[in-house]
Amino acid sequence: MSAMKARIIHISTERNWRDVYSFAANPENMPLWASGLGTGLEPDGEDWVAHGPLGSVRVRFAPPNELGVMDHLVTMESGLVVHNALRVIPNGDGAEVMFTLLKLPGVTEEKFEADAHWVQKDLNTLKQLLEA
Repeated sequence: MSAMKARIIHISTERNWRDVYSFAANPENMPLWASGLGTGLEPDGEDWVAHGPLGSVRVRFAPPNELGVMDHLVTMESGLVVHNALRVIPNGDGAEVMFTLLKLPGVTEEKFEADAHWVQKDLNTLKQLLEA
């Protein structure tokens, strides 16, 4: 398979990157800003289960780390596994939060654009929560 089309979607925030990571990487906080996860995540062994607009999905998060890596694997009801690359890095006294959106095979340009807007909306919500 050749490389997929990718788009890096990001926000800048006026919060220390460690505070951003601590809040955003906590699965219990994710439903506050990640709308694709529905109303919440339920722990299930090493995974978390979400029921939302994407149906029931299993989510496995990167272990806590000192690098700001919040990657997570999402297993859809169909069995498709999607690697979501999500990072927070220092930017002066603030932080950058970056999500790499990949255009999966079979996804139309219109759906890819809609997904990009959805991710941007979620990151904007995260920024509002962090700066409130």
